Amino acid sequence: MKPSPFLRAGFALMLLTSLAVPADAHHSFSMFDPSKPMKFEATVRNLQWTSPHAILWVDAPQVGAYAPGLWSLELPTSPANLARMGWSRTSVKAGDKVIVEINPIRDGRRSGQFKRATVVGSSKVLSIGAIPGAQPPK
Repeated sequence: MKPSPFLRAGFALMLLTSLAVPADAHHSFSMFDPSKPMKFEATVRNLQWTSPHAILWVDAPQVGAYAPGLWSLELPTSPANLARMGWSRTSVKAGDKVIVEINPIRDGRRSGQFKRATVVGSSKVLSIGAIPGAQPPK
């Protein structure tokens, strides 16, 4: 018995879809502008410990031309990699005052790529570094 054209088309679609998923799992950071780094004080609202990238949500007053409000700061790696760098989901807590350093998003929203944060008062520095035990690229 020969498979129907619909069955073959369905199988081909499932195969193509399964191959496309890994490619879609990661995105470029070209949406952020490293030529305009920013540094400002803010209050932590939440550290969203989710894959593929954790997000630090902070409330900030007026920052340059940006109105006061909530900022989303995307960390450039996964919670698993952050844990290998010494981070945890409690590295910062709601209400912590922090000085953040970011590359802002190019479209002007209150968003950016996280580079570093210093917890005010304790001087604890949170940054993104090499993953311990990782092999350097060849």
